[in-house]
Amino acid sequence: MSFLFLYFLFHLISISIVLPHQPVAVEDILGQLHTEFAVRLYRQLAETENNSNLIVSPASVAVSLGLLQLGSRGNTLAQLETALGYNVNDLGVRGFLLRMQEDMTNSSHSTQVLLACALFVHRDVQLSPAFARHGSAWANSTVQQANFTRPNQSREQINLWVSAHTAGEIRNLLSCDLTGWGVRQMALVTAMFFRGTWQRQFLLSETQSLPFSLADGSTVKVPMMHQMTDVNFGQFHTPTEYRYAVVELFYLGDAVSLFVVLPTERKTPLSLIEPHVSAHTVMLWTASLRRTKIDIFLPRFKIQNNLNLKSVLPAFGVSDVFDPTVANFKGISGRDSLYVSEATHEAKIEVTEVGTKAAAATAMVLLKRSRAPVFKADRPFLFFLRQSSTGSILFMGRVLNPLELAP
Repeated sequence: MSFLFLYFLFHLISISIVLPHQPVAVEDILGQLHTEFAVRLYRQLAETENNSNLIVSPASVAVSLGLLQLGSRGNTLAQLETALGYNVNDLGVRGFLLRMQEDMTNSSHSTQVLLACALFVHRDVQLSPAFARHGSAWANSTVQQANFTRPNQSREQINLWVSAHTAGEIRNLLSCDLTGWGVRQMALVTAMFFRGTWQRQFLLSETQSLPFSLADGSTVKVPMMHQMTDVNFGQFHTPTEYRYAVVELFYLGDAVSLFVVLPTERKTPLSLIEPHVSAHTVMLWTASLRRTKIDIFLPRFKIQNNLNLKSVLPAFGVSDVFDPTVANFKGISGRDSLYVSEATHEAKIEVTEVGTKAAAATAMVLLKRSRAPVFKADRPFLFFLRQSSTGSILFMGRVLNPLELAP
């Protein structure tokens, strides 16, 4: 039996998407621009993590920036609006985003998606009534009083909230010394958790220890899951004629699926495919994939990243939020003292068989030969977890080495 689960935590602020102010086809525009932003965010992070596995949750990052935008004013608001491409203070935009967040967190017995936000503010900060009202409706948000003059207490408070909203998977997000935190700061935390069971489960007995080719040409042995099944499958090429294959694997309920993008030629590095991924190509894939019986090989892998978004957000024009001399969050409170002190993002993903991992790694069986197409992810590949109803990319990343240990 196989399943995938991911858990995400983002401390303080993040980035989002883009939406023009036209009311026409808001759903289509927003869905496409969410995807475009997810790709942009992935590319920006990929440049800083250029030789390692990567996992990021664009959907959660978007929710965090949207909440901050509710309380920003002046140039701070303008920068966030430019980065997001829309203003959440627009009633039509906000209404649609709230409905999308509700759809995003609909869960069943087989698929679970949880999304929540918390804004921790110093005990002396009086929140604007309008922000408290609108903020509480934003992605299951809560506003919690904190005492940043007692950094260890504040750290424990935030970590306990994080643990409670990630099913205990992230228990120590803030492990550093917070004595430098001033009494006029705030912390915005967004948590996202996903657990899903494959629509067609991999059998533990089909897992073999097989070679995986790394980008430098060397190989490592990895536990490779296998099954022959009907999936959505397609073959494409970039404008420069590099060919690649895309497979879509659904989880029970069909609400969420995992896309895996693999260069067709073994000699084609993933880095030549990544720049051509865009909202347009994702839409092309979803419209062009066809149900096909294929032999699919997918390595079991686990990725964890701790990313500093303060080094990423300026590339999207967001800088004032971090500057205590110019940040304007008067929509949160009438004070001039609020600013974002840190922007970190933690994300994890694990694709595995439920049960004994050691047994899976040592199970050695012969695989059946077939004339069906073979999708063998035995070299670096790109993946993203997409929600069908909203088109939102919940998580996006790449696997360069399935055995690479999380930091």
